[in-house]
Amino acid sequence: MIAIFLPHGMLFPALAVFSIAGLMLLWRTGGFDWRSLVSGWGRVPWLFALAFTLGVGLIGWAIIAATNPDYLRRLTPERLRFLAMIWVLYPLLSALPQELIFRPLFFHRFGSLFSDVRVAVVMNAAIFSFAHLMYWSAVVATMTFFGGLIFALAYLWRGFASAWLLHALAGNMLFTTGMGYYFWTGNVVRPF
Repeated sequence: MIAIFLPHGMLFPALAVFSIAGLMLLWRTGGFDWRSLVSGWGRVPWLFALAFTLGVGLIGWAIIAATNPDYLRRLTPERLRFLAMIWVLYPLLSALPQELIFRPLFFHRFGSLFSDVRVAVVMNAAIFSFAHLMYWSAVVATMTFFGGLIFALAYLWRGFASAWLLHALAGNMLFTTGMGYYFWTGNVVRPF
C-alpha cells in the first residue's frame, strides 16, 4: 500500500502513524516488558557493531562506485553538515520507529505464529524488505533483507538496543557512502 499509494512527502508522517499504531498493538497484546526498549545497552556487541558499520560502508561504497559513480562526491563542508544532521536525526526519526514496528511488535505479537524461530527471523527480514518496496529498487530490497536478518538476530540475541543501534549505524553509513541516493524518496521513480 505504501509503495503504491503513499505520496513522496508523506513518508515520515506515515512512519509516525505506523509507530503509534504498532505501540498500541504491542500494548493491547499484553505481557510485553516495556523496560526492554530502554535497557540492554550493556549487551550491545560493540566490536561487532564497529565491524558491521565498516562492512556496510565498504559494501555501500562498492555499490555506488559500480552503479552510480557520478554520485560519489567530495566531502564539502556543506555535505559534512548535512551528514552530521543525518547522523543525529536518522536514528531517531527512521531507525527507531522501524525497529519498534519490525522487532518488538513482530516477535512479541506474531512470533508465536512460527514453529521455528529461524523461520520467524527469515519472515521478519522478508517483511522488513517488503516494507521498503516503496523505493522500487532491487538494491534496496536486497540490502534491507540482509539488514533485516541481522537486526532480527540482534534483537533476539542481544535486545532492542542492539537492533536499534545496528540499524542506525547501517543507515548512517549508507548515507555517508552515497547510498542515500537509493533510500531518498526524491529519487523514487515508480514503474507505473
